[in-house]
Amino acid sequence: MSSRDFASPARRRLHPAVGRARNAVKAALAEAGWPPRVLVGCSGGPDSLALAAAVAHFARRGAVAGHRLEAGAVVVDHGLQEGSGEIARTTAATLAELGLSPVRVVAVEVQQVGEGPEAAARNARLGALEAEAQSWGAEAVLLGHTLDDQAEQVLLGLARGSGTRSLGGMRSVRGLYLRPFLGLRRAETIDVCFAEGLEPWFDPSNEDPRFMRSRVRVGVMPFLESELGPGVAEGLARTAAILGQDADYLDAEALRVYESLAERPAPPAEVGSPAAEVGSPAAEVGPTILLPGEEVRALPAALRSRVLALAVVELGGQPTFERLAAVERLLERRGSAGPIEVPGHVSVRRQPRRKDAAPGAEYGKLVFVSHR
Repeated sequence: MSSRDFASPARRRLHPAVGRARNAVKAALAEAGWPPRVLVGCSGGPDSLALAAAVAHFARRGAVAGHRLEAGAVVVDHGLQEGSGEIARTTAATLAELGLSPVRVVAVEVQQVGEGPEAAARNARLGALEAEAQSWGAEAVLLGHTLDDQAEQVLLGLARGSGTRSLGGMRSVRGLYLRPFLGLRRAETIDVCFAEGLEPWFDPSNEDPRFMRSRVRVGVMPFLESELGPGVAEGLARTAAILGQDADYLDAEALRVYESLAERPAPPAEVGSPAAEVGSPAAEVGPTILLPGEEVRALPAALRSRVLALAVVELGGQPTFERLAAVERLLERRGSAGPIEVPGHVSVRRQPRRKDAAPGAEYGKLVFVSHR
């Protein structure tokens, strides 16, 4: 996959795309606090191979902007295509030639249970990358997602009726993962590979109409560009950047409010009185969270839904728009008091007013219970 001779003393004029790629890597590393040891996740495709070349440029020098840098790479073989093992080994050889070390090929088994094939492959891939990062002591894993990937994700989110967090798209730095190329177009990564003498592998599944993202990439995005003019991808990526900032603020504010309101009573087996006040004995068999109904109802809608979702997530549930809307209706104190079943074995009910309660006694709290 590589015809580049790093030993050649001849200095070549730097291709503009190569310069932009290196600057993008440098900016992402700076935003992440200059992690000294990183891994590159590489499939052999143009995006991740261009990223590997940009990272290797600094790794060969042992530093970036005066900060120490070691860089290895991981090639994940999903085993979903004929010859995938050979492609992975060829990619690994190219990465080693670039100067990345160590380079590991990791075969994974994609468990296609309860989710689509794309999600299953992604989960297997990320699991392998995180395991390798932990094993080698890498503080960051770099991925080759581009501006085009960002635009496609926003478009898919719009089609699904997603909220600001999903429409905010991918971030250049989030937790373990760095995505330096979110400001670069896919065509630029091909330019980088060409300029660096690299021969990328083009995954045929990226154009397979069985996959929704492939249909967006091959059919929808070109159609939008032809009908609306150039700049659609950049516009969608700009939307992601704006909504991502909004989502960050709202999420942080919701977490602050949630922590100030949430009560976590002790299990009945340890202390009888707090959980006994909640209501149904059958319901309070697992971890429980209480939220005061009046205070939650008074929150702005954007914060209220997030606060409710945080309670569900803390108990291991998966909040959906429809189920959260049903939980919010409990706050109206009209009709059923629940329970509302939320995916992930979580139920939510409104605390009833006890017949023997003293005047002014509290009631109407939302009771979130895990039944795992």
